[in-house]
Amino acid sequence: MATHFSKDQERSPVCSLRRCCCPALQIRCVKGDLFSCPGTDALAHCISEDCRMGAGIAVLFKKKFGGVQELLDQKKKTGEVAVLQRDDRYIYYLITKQKVSHKPTYESMQKSLEAMKAHCLNNGVTDISMPRIGCGLDGLQWEKVSAILEEVFENTDIKITVYSL
Repeated sequence: MATHFSKDQERSPVCSLRRCCCPALQIRCVKGDLFSCPGTDALAHCISEDCRMGAGIAVLFKKKFGGVQELLDQKKKTGEVAVLQRDDRYIYYLITKQKVSHKPTYESMQKSLEAMKAHCLNNGVTDISMPRIGCGLDGLQWEKVSAILEEVFENTDIKITVYSL
């Protein structure tokens, strides 16, 4: 993954990752459009088991990648991850709640991230771009979610870029 930033992507202090404790951790935060990330990066975001994707960034994922029936056919439950493959990348749908009207928990977030990590390791994925997952309409606190990201990915070679506008 390139380490340079375009004029729309600059380092952001909002990431709140404890790099001093985890110097090998390869998570960075940038300001910019998630969909401007390198075309080979996997993408990740959170959805419900019903795959409704009617609000927030999920709407953009649905428009850009489609595949709602393909996701539903995977019959994934809360704490799992549904996956689409588009061109040279995987699109990860972290299933963090049962219904679109529900709210996720930190436990469901961690389980979904563990499932995504396992898929990444089994399929050679080394770069993932994502928004501040679970922290928009779902209302989780980024400080807690970022700590979970650190814990889940700390002993891997997977590089994560977190985008915020």
